[in-house]
Amino acid sequence: MGEGTRGASVRSCLSPFPFHTQHPFSPEPLRAQRRGAQPPNMRSARVCLRSVALLRLSVMCVTLLSNSAAEENLDRNLDKNLDKNLDRSLYRRPNIVLILTDDLDSSMGGMIPLNKTRKLIGEAGITFTNTFVASPLCCPSRASILTGKYPHNHHVINNTLEGNCSSQAWQKSQEPDTFPALLQKYGYYQTFFAGKYLNEYGNKQAGGVEHVPPGWDYWFALERNSKYYNYTLSVNGKAQRHGQNYSEDYLTDVLANVSIDFLQYKSNYRPFFMMVSTPAPHSPWTAAPQYEGQFSNLKAPRDPNFNIHGKDKHWLIRQAKTPMSNSSVEFLDNAYRRRWRTLLSVDDLVEKVVKKLEVRGELENTYVIFTSDNGYHTGQFSLPLDKRQLYEFDIRVPLLVRGPNIKPNQTSSLLVANIDLGPTVVDMAGYDVNKTQMDGMSFLPIMTGKANSSTWRSDFLVEYEGEGHNVSDPACPILGPGVSECFPDCVCEDAYNNTYACVRTVSPAANLQYCEFDDNEVFVEVYNLTADPFQLTNIAKTIDQEVLEKMNHRLMMLQSCSGQSCRTPGVYDSRFKFDPRLMFGSLSPHISRLRQTLK
Repeated sequence: MGEGTRGASVRSCLSPFPFHTQHPFSPEPLRAQRRGAQPPNMRSARVCLRSVALLRLSVMCVTLLSNSAAEENLDRNLDKNLDKNLDRSLYRRPNIVLILTDDLDSSMGGMIPLNKTRKLIGEAGITFTNTFVASPLCCPSRASILTGKYPHNHHVINNTLEGNCSSQAWQKSQEPDTFPALLQKYGYYQTFFAGKYLNEYGNKQAGGVEHVPPGWDYWFALERNSKYYNYTLSVNGKAQRHGQNYSEDYLTDVLANVSIDFLQYKSNYRPFFMMVSTPAPHSPWTAAPQYEGQFSNLKAPRDPNFNIHGKDKHWLIRQAKTPMSNSSVEFLDNAYRRRWRTLLSVDDLVEKVVKKLEVRGELENTYVIFTSDNGYHTGQFSLPLDKRQLYEFDIRVPLLVRGPNIKPNQTSSLLVANIDLGPTVVDMAGYDVNKTQMDGMSFLPIMTGKANSSTWRSDFLVEYEGEGHNVSDPACPILGPGVSECFPDCVCEDAYNNTYACVRTVSPAANLQYCEFDDNEVFVEVYNLTADPFQLTNIAKTIDQEVLEKMNHRLMMLQSCSGQSCRTPGVYDSRFKFDPRLMFGSLSPHISRLRQTLK
């Protein structure tokens, strides 16, 4: 028995699957059930090296060995029947692994504790230094990843059912066209999901954990939002409850174990797509026991925008108290340490997955993608802890990729967004992105050296719709109704009119952010990130008026775009065409108010 097999056997002792039940990675389990057929049996056991389990599993070992040949024939025959009319090149299609973290920033040092991840993915492939999200909030961002669309096209605006997060409307209108559904339907991929899906997934008003979205053959989804203990998983549509025993229940490790099991027991005759969505480093920041003492002296970065007043920014930023209280600073420093501790288990997960692929001889034909759903802040502009803001720390995320034809130790500064993940994955699988309804672009040509700044996009859209309560927050009654996410010292992180849209430009000619708020002020924020990387000075009232008009025009275009129209040249692209006449008509009142505001 090889080293990789022994490792998998030890993990299987803590696997969430009882030995007396059919293994969930039998060929086509969900497809067979949907056809009304009984899924064929897979290997019924795994060898366990722990002495307490040797007797229990000895019979299983015999079963594994005796059934192995028959099982291989079953897989082979099944696959031949399914693909007899398909091109043989399908067998050579690459495998794809997407590892998605929750609230992992790239601006505040979030990648520093992930040494194994940086070595095994980044140094073995390419690291993108300008990767952003279309919305700095979990559910809208994850919807953008799955659909390849901006929020104004997938219509998920916040983390609630009312905001279309995993709602029945989402299930009917968007889930059938997610990129995993395309991979399964047209690409002949076996698809696997484990971890956090959408924040309201499992809500009984939207089908509960029995709902398995189309496109997934193997489904191990967390009910609701990120947790580390005391949670429920939907295992192919059946509830599996977990407690607070580290060896059996710590979610990041459970996800690692079930991912390794999938790699071990999947069909070997078709390519696979695997998406692992970790809870870390999202709150409640519960570390594995072996990591609880790490980073004991660590503090949140004291960058130039830490604990200062955002005097020229939107009112929600201006209301933050500066300087922060000592208790607030201590709280956010502790949260920063705890976030890093949870990431050490993510680092272990990445190592296990990559090593398993290597042991199985599949690593060279597998793309491995590592990223996050949004960024995070800890004390910037005196805002204690959250995301939801338009600034770099909340919209910028890490992106590392390794895989076939990607040279090691590459770095790219080209602008990539999370709406590009779906198009890129389907492109990797050989499907034509132009046949989809996606707004994003495939960045596969960047990774293989076939795209550069002259052929790539120069800007993209950020959208966020603020949330507030209809009554005053008890923690902050002085601000009245309309705010939310308030801290005890009366600093609120969100509000109804924290609703904005931005054009983020990254090109050889400009590194610029232009944002408009949907409020009574029509408040505008503009930042030159080359001269002001920490966004300390809002230059909306000093920048050239022509630039403002062009950026306003571009913003309106992007906010109404769909599909290929979202990929048109930006203001600082030589192919950009600006016609001021297009700015008037039905939109003229808005332009007039904007000009008055900026005078």
